[in-house]
Amino acid sequence: MKQTLTALTIVATMFASSASAADPDDLQRLVDTNSCVECNLAITFLIAADLSDADLSRANLRGSDLYSAVLSNADMSRADLHGADLFGANLSGADLSGANLKDANLSYAYMNGAILCNTIMPDGSVIYSGC
Repeated sequence: MKQTLTALTIVATMFASSASAADPDDLQRLVDTNSCVECNLAITFLIAADLSDADLSRANLRGSDLYSAVLSNADMSRADLHGADLFGANLSGADLSGANLKDANLSYAYMNGAILCNTIMPDGSVIYSGC
């Protein structure tokens, strides 16, 4: 996992000057610890990243690219994923309670067992599954 995230750090750094709003220190903390509570990871490229069991509670992931990312059993409670691309992501068992998924792309996302308690869905509706 560290190799994948290290590569992603390099890619994110390359784009940092033009597109990323993420805090580089927060991204490094995620790479080092698989935890980034209340981090700013907005507009970060985490394509196919293995973030299973990660603690991303209250993280700002607005507009981030999580295409095909593995987020199984991740704590993403109260995370802001507004406009994030989660196409094909594995969110099985993830805690998305209180998360904001407004305008997020959940096409082909695998969400078996995900906790969606008080979660804002892409269409703006609120779902209470798993409360």
